[in-house]
Amino acid sequence: MSDTPEPEVQQHDSPWVVDATPETFEAEVLQRSQELLVVLDFWAPWCAPCRALGPVLKKLAKEYDGSFMLVKADTEKLPDAAAQFGVQGIPAIYAVVDGKVANSFNGAMPESELREWIDQVLVISGLAEAVRLEEIAPEAALAKFQALAEKDPANTDVKIGLARMLLQQDRVDECQAIMTELEARDYLEPEAEKVKAALELHGMKDDDLEKTRQAAAAKPDDSEVQFQLAESLAGAQHFEEAMQICLMLVEKDRTGVGERSRKLMLEIFLALPDDSELITTYRRKLSMVMY
Repeated sequence: MSDTPEPEVQQHDSPWVVDATPETFEAEVLQRSQELLVVLDFWAPWCAPCRALGPVLKKLAKEYDGSFMLVKADTEKLPDAAAQFGVQGIPAIYAVVDGKVANSFNGAMPESELREWIDQVLVISGLAEAVRLEEIAPEAALAKFQALAEKDPANTDVKIGLARMLLQQDRVDECQAIMTELEARDYLEPEAEKVKAALELHGMKDDDLEKTRQAAAAKPDDSEVQFQLAESLAGAQHFEEAMQICLMLVEKDRTGVGERSRKLMLEIFLALPDDSELITTYRRKLSMVMY
């Protein structure tokens, strides 16, 4: 009769704990982390700290009941995976979100500290989920950001995401309250700057855009009236049309209304997604007009 112990996978009493193999590692860790937080535990049977930490991790995976998946990776069976993650000592624990390491630690950790760590990385994972939901299910994204804000009210990334979704839902006062709180620190992160720009553009929203169009059509040579239309268009998120008018005004008048038009274009650039083709196109056009 063999003295070889049974594979650890047979000892798991939770669907939220799994042993990775060389064949399943990518699916269990990298692919699964696109939908759920993965806590990756690099361990080995001979490692005493691993034997101490492992049961606590499994206990918490069972207790958290689907909030995260614990994937155990025996470094003796998965040396390539360990090298891929840069494992130098075990136990090595990684929080994997969207295929990337969001946080990690080495060595054993008391259960109370481990709970805090898991709660922290769950917020990171929740943020990633909320961002994924923004375009496909904005109301669900807003609910997710609100839940995260209750769980971690001091988290700046959560506040920024919540402000962004409140503005998208036209809840301007609530968005403004968060932005005022963030600005009180005397600096804003790039994503917060984007929300601030979008909020300011939203303030240009016109109750009767068609009426403003008609006024501009009646006075095509009146730069102030044309600029009012550009602002109204920007407030309504008709960004390309707004920038076309701004370009015309900048070319016509480098100072005065032209300078305000240039600044409006810069604000639109800031509010747009970083990869927007409008930014590339209209930055080039603005440079040609200016220089």
